[in-house]
Amino acid sequence: QVQLVESGGGSVQPGGSLRLSCVTSGSIRSFDVMGWYRQAPGKQRELVANINERAQTDYADSVKGRFTISRDNAKSTVSLQMNMLKPEDTAVYYCNVAIRDYTFRTVNYWGQGTQVTVSS
Repeated sequence: QVQLVESGGGSVQPGGSLRLSCVTSGSIRSFDVMGWYRQAPGKQRELVANINERAQTDYADSVKGRFTISRDNAKSTVSLQMNMLKPEDTAVYYCNVAIRDYTFRTVNYWGQGTQVTVSS
């Protein structure tokens, strides 16, 4: 079994910062792509950022220059530093991790979600 535990969400004023973290545990041989998605009320879940094994990153246009994704394989963690937050960043944020298990399959797992609210 694999578990993803997210932390770091909360409420912040526009222009503020938050850091999300997602720690993975369980039967894990190695990690493939790790990423963060978000879903605002009434909208579809969308990719925020992801990072591959070579630390190459991809960001949604709406967060480029404000958000930074990072990973620490040794700590089984993917993090998202969010700066200059805007009200439109308000959403539930989910981590998503592609894990290679000991049967040599690659399986995607989702975190439980953490609320980020940006409001004055």
